[in-house]
Amino acid sequence: MITPIIKNEGRTVVFGPCRLSYTHLFSKYSPDGDPDNGKFMTNVLIPKEEKETIKAIREAIEAAKKNGIVSKWDGKEPKKLDLPLRDGDTDKEDDDVYADHFFINAKCTSRPGVVDKKRNPIMDEDDVYSGMWAVVSVTFFPYNVSGNKGIACGLNNVMKTKDDERLGGRTSAESDFSGVDMEDDEDL
Repeated sequence: MITPIIKNEGRTVVFGPCRLSYTHLFSKYSPDGDPDNGKFMTNVLIPKEEKETIKAIREAIEAAKKNGIVSKWDGKEPKKLDLPLRDGDTDKEDDDVYADHFFINAKCTSRPGVVDKKRNPIMDEDDVYSGMWAVVSVTFFPYNVSGNKGIACGLNNVMKTKDDERLGGRTSAESDFSGVDMEDDEDL
């Protein structure tokens, strides 16, 4: 077991290793297909046994709430407040990958820094995918948009720590074509 990395600086938390899902770090993702509404994003899965990590995230969310009371919500905490830390067992109960995990959906409008363990920038998009493990830096902030109030999770940077099975069912070309011998066949 790898010792978790936790750095909590007010509303910003650096933590991991954790697994990434729905990962779009090189190009913006827009669920409606409108590139103007797209964001760089990833879901960050945090095992429920990582108590210190969960505690640090909750403390950062509380700091963001205090900021929101002053800056966004007219001096008081709203009764209905959307929060970014979600329970995979209830919010993604049909997805086994999320079982026994909390998760946050971290987003940003400008491309996050993406580096390897030696802090070298990762340039090959194929090296960054849903299923890999990483240490992430996120910042929690309050919002009040069109009557919706809550705390959002801004994605700052990602450091890839290790490879794992890709999520989403896609396989590599190497595995799909393993065992296919074309050396004796003539060119088609």
